[in-house]
Order: sequence, then C-alpha cells, then structure tokens
Amino acid sequence: MNGLQNLPSVAIVGRPNVGKSALFNRLVGRRIAIVHDQPGITRDRLSATCARGARPFVLWDTGGIFGAGEAELDAQVRRAAEEALRESDVVLFVVDARQGLSAVDREVARVLRKARKPVVLVINKIDTAGHETLAAEFDSLGFERSVSISAEHGRGVLDLLSEIEQLLPSPADGELPALQAERPTAVAVLGRPNAGKSSFINFIVRSDRAIVSELPGTTRDAIDIAFERDGRRFLFIDTAGIRRRGKRSTAVEVFSAMRAERSLRRADLCVLLIDLTQGVTAQDKHIAGLIQKAHKPAVIVLNKWDLLKPQRRVAEAIRKLVDLTRQQIFFLDYAPVLVVSAKSGENVERLFAITDKIRSASQKRISTGILNRLLQSAFAANPPPLLKGKRLKLLYATQSGAEPRRQGTSLVPPEFVLFVNDPRLLSDDYRRYLEARIREAEPFTGLPVILKLRPRVKDSD
Repeated sequence: MNGLQNLPSVAIVGRPNVGKSALFNRLVGRRIAIVHDQPGITRDRLSATCARGARPFVLWDTGGIFGAGEAELDAQVRRAAEEALRESDVVLFVVDARQGLSAVDREVARVLRKARKPVVLVINKIDTAGHETLAAEFDSLGFERSVSISAEHGRGVLDLLSEIEQLLPSPADGELPALQAERPTAVAVLGRPNAGKSSFINFIVRSDRAIVSELPGTTRDAIDIAFERDGRRFLFIDTAGIRRRGKRSTAVEVFSAMRAERSLRRADLCVLLIDLTQGVTAQDKHIAGLIQKAHKPAVIVLNKWDLLKPQRRVAEAIRKLVDLTRQQIFFLDYAPVLVVSAKSGENVERLFAITDKIRSASQKRISTGILNRLLQSAFAANPPPLLKGKRLKLLYATQSGAEPRRQGTSLVPPEFVLFVNDPRLLSDDYRRYLEARIREAEPFTGLPVILKLRPRVKDSD
C-alpha cells in the first residue's frame, strides 16, 4: 500500500473550465496542474499532498465530468472522476459563479448526492465582495456546505480549508508516521508522444490512474502517482510527450512540454521510454540529451516488444536491440537498457530490480588512494592534449558527497573533485576518457559520473 493512503483524501470535481486546476494549485501551494481557458485540459487525475491546514490530506484534481474534447476520451475522463469519488473522503464540487448554474452542474449535483459523500459546494470566481450576489443562484442545488472563493486570487481559500478539516475522518493509525516517512524516489517517465508512458505506469501501479489512448498528447500534465513496493516508496511522474519546439501546435502543448522538462529536473531517476516500432528517433536522442545535461540517473526502456517479438532466438533479438540502442544513444552509455511490453507487462517489473542496482551503485565509493593511483595512471597512459601551449595536470582527487547518499532514497550520482593546475585545460574528450577510467574501477550502473575541477590554490606570501 502507498504510504499516502494513510492520509484522508479530497477530490475536486466539476464540469470543465470552472477552475478546478487553479484551485488544486492554490491548495497544494505549487503549480502542478496546467491552468488554461480551453475546456478539457485536465484529462488525468492529479494528486498531491495539501499541508496548508492543521491536518494534511491528499488532494485529487479530476478531468472535467462530461467534458469537452475527443469523444474517445470522454468516457475515460468520467471514469477517472468517478474513481476519485469512490476513493475520496470529501468532495469539493466546483462551479463557476460568472457562468452561472448550468444543466451540467445540476447533473453533477445529482451524481454527487448519489455518492453519499460529504460535499462542499465551491463557488469559484467570486473575485471581489461585489460578486457575492452571484453565489445565491447555486442555493437551489441543496448542498448544506458552500464556500465562495477566488482560486485565482486566493480569496476564501482559508474558509474552504476550515470546511474541509471539519469533514475529514478521524486520524487513521499510521497517518502521522506517514508524514514523517522517508521521501519517495521520484521516477520521471519521459518519451515522445504515444510511446506508451501511461500504459507503462498503469501496469506498474495496477491502476488506470493515467488515461491511455492512441491519440498523441493525451497526457497534458505531469501526473504524480504515489506507489509503494516492498517497503520502498516511489513517486512516478507520467509526463506529457516531449516534441521538438517547432512541432508544438498549441499553447497547451508548449506548457505540457515545459512541465515535462521541469519534471525531469525534479526526478531522482529518469526512464526514457522508446517506441520499438518507430526505432530511436532524433527526438528520443533530444530527450536523452536533456537527461545527460541534467546529470540524471537513467534507464532506457524499449517498449512495444509484443509487436516485434520473434518466435525463435528471443534472447539474440533482445541483445541486438540493446546493442543498436547503445550505438544510437552512445552519450547515455551509463543507462541500462530494458526491453518491455507495457501492454502485456512482460519485463516491466524488472525496472525495480534495475532501480535497486542503481540505488546500490549510488552508495559505492572509490577510496582516495585507489582513485589517485587510477587517475595518475590514466594521465600517464594518455596525457591530456596541449591547449594554448599548456597541459592539464592532476594534483589530487577525491570522491565527495558520500554521507548524504547514505540518507534518504535519492539516487545521487557519484561526484569526484579533481584539484588541477587549471580547470580550463580539460577538454570534453579527455573528460569522457577520465570518466571511462573511473568506471573501470566502479561501474556506477545507471549513474552519470560527475567531475568537478578545482584550481590549485597558490600559497599566499
């Protein structure tokens, strides 16, 4: 079970474009859901912990019930909202004061009364005291509790939190320890649109938390999905597919891509998902480059194996695919390669064994003595190139940051500090050479090797 499930849960529901995502962001105190005036933007259920009040709770933002958008997605969005209703302790029913009461609002109210859950009617877009009269129209819905707010400006949000706290169930056993628990390992699943990211995560968590569709661009937000396995806590981040900037057709796609790139930065581990039926594309290489540039631990996952799996010589076929991928994404050579089928689940759970190996590798150290002998030998065997008549000289080296790696679940890459005559004399090729020599002593599976150069400090007179 996920440790967050010890906390009470609150679901935000309502028709499209009434401000659910803005309220979600306001309550959790950070911009997670994309806020846009195009109906139907939030298609997946987002969750985060709200700790603004006296008692924390898990907050859910659902897709708009009876939402606009592609007909194929409507049923899935509705099911996601209904599932949030079933799992929640309290429901926030959001309506738009400016647009007034609609037939869809009445239908949502009917569904909520059937659910027999505590409901707070949240009348949004009451931006000033002069707008208060707009709330009277919603009295006919018959809900005992209602709060007028402005999610955009924060007006009335403290009153809303007070109402929520009164309706939350009594604290469950283990709720407080859950708040103090070690933070989860954040795993960002990245890839091009329609590579199978949501299917991959859904198989792992055994839930339809992320909507799966053949339409590219279905996942528009970066969705945080908390999950626990064998006592370890994970936070899977299902990101919107990243396309090249020139191919982002709408403002929403641009926001989604920016959110995906931000998710990469806050991840402990990046999973690059590649569609085997398409092969490694220029965009896959671009995403791999983002991972490399951010110095993130990584795993490359080749998906849709079920569509290519041969009848014979399966192991040989997998080896060829792995070798070809390593050639094409050679600059991310530290990342293990896993061949899976998110649809059938084949090999998907091997991700956890690989993650354990990466976690173990992040605890490894090369002693200062061994490291200095290794690097001095590397300098002697292959001296650095001359740059403007000068050559890089190594004075001393040490591995830093060992103690923090023993704390928490973060997969922190190994970092080596090299004291040299002039850091500007290190070329990119020679940096890669030194990294490769370090990996001969310790592979550091799944982790980038970070070299930090420090100049020699001259003795003062």
